[in-house]
Amino acid sequence: MVLRPADPLTTLAHGIGSQHDLPISPFYAFAGAFAALFVSFLALGLLWSSSRFRGDRSGLALPAALERIADAPATRTALRGLGLAAALVVLLCLLLGPDDPARNPAPGAVYVLLWVGLVPASLLLGPVWRLLNPLRTLYRLCRRLPRARRRHSDASLPAHARLPAHAPLPARLGQWPAAAGLFGFTWLELAAPDPASTTALLIALVLYAAVHLALAARFGERWFADADAFEAYSALLARLSPLGRRSDGRLVLRNPFHGLDATPERPGLVATVCVLLGSTAYDGYSDNPSWINTLQTSPLGRTPTATLGLLASIALVATLYCLCAAATRLVCGPHPGPLTAFAHSLVPIALGYLVAHYFSLLVTEGPRTVIMALGTDNAPEPLPPLGPGGIAALQVIAVVAGHVLGVIAAHDRSVRLFPPARAVAGQLPLLALMITYTIGGIGLLLN
Repeated sequence: MVLRPADPLTTLAHGIGSQHDLPISPFYAFAGAFAALFVSFLALGLLWSSSRFRGDRSGLALPAALERIADAPATRTALRGLGLAAALVVLLCLLLGPDDPARNPAPGAVYVLLWVGLVPASLLLGPVWRLLNPLRTLYRLCRRLPRARRRHSDASLPAHARLPAHAPLPARLGQWPAAAGLFGFTWLELAAPDPASTTALLIALVLYAAVHLALAARFGERWFADADAFEAYSALLARLSPLGRRSDGRLVLRNPFHGLDATPERPGLVATVCVLLGSTAYDGYSDNPSWINTLQTSPLGRTPTATLGLLASIALVATLYCLCAAATRLVCGPHPGPLTAFAHSLVPIALGYLVAHYFSLLVTEGPRTVIMALGTDNAPEPLPPLGPGGIAALQVIAVVAGHVLGVIAAHDRSVRLFPPARAVAGQLPLLALMITYTIGGIGLLLN
């Protein structure tokens, strides 16, 4: 993909620029992808007859000194302070900076450093947004400041007159709020009338913060872990990090497949992953000339049409997965959670799509955004990090590798859940789903 540096608004709003001149043969791209998936499926069926992933029970414990540094109050306070300071800088840029993404670092900070930068950060370091999240820090500060005064006053009150405890989160809520938040953010990025406008960003961020702080006041700090879109996003990607926590709390170095296998099967998990996959797919398709023409000529207007396109993309991804889950249940017999049982296998696919679509954006616009934030007026124009051939190869490899990893994760779960006679046959719907997603993903790259 070739970025268009002269149009920073388009670059930031859609993540990618023109894709129509990628020097890659469609035949070799599709043939290679199909061969990789089919060969890996056959090899797994022949050589992998029992489950090998042990979730959060596995991992090599890191030195105790390193764990003490990672868990030290000073380390965690510094990270929280860093996240809060960065949020204040973005807020000041939105309030006082020019309404021009070429001269204001705030849009780049949100759409590039936060949205895209969380991908490598979470893969390397784990769920980092849990510590950097400025909303968590604000919530803790609001709770801490009046704590001593409340403790003193509550001591003199009868039990029924003291401040009530936080309400428990309904179990059926799960990650549905996070899925809704991710959809809201991707709508702002991909379908809103002016996504890089300082006014639009300021209103969106203030509303998001107000809603989550109000609900955290009701349900407690656990609300952020369960419902904050960016924490859920970071935590899902961190499942593939080599760093993790074992069930006994130890900081460990692990096979990323073990972390992926430990993904909690919760309500809203499928919706969250499908929003990630569907929105990234729509981002790729939104640059297609035919879709651009549709947006410009639609009687509904650009924003409603783009919104319908985004919803349709997410719905298509979710429908295909639900049909696959139903077919798996039909082949292998009843299962209490057919939808969530294999949802973790979609995470590496989503990661592959994110890398394919946003790699160039991160390595070009990321440094430029930092330079602008440091006060440099003549920030250099972004240049592609690789030639068209290198970027094309990276995109195809990322998409295919994500699907192969998904096949491996699904196979291990299948041989654990189903009898040996049905385990391989039960994966045929999943293989068909992976092939369908792969064809769609590479087709979007090639347009």
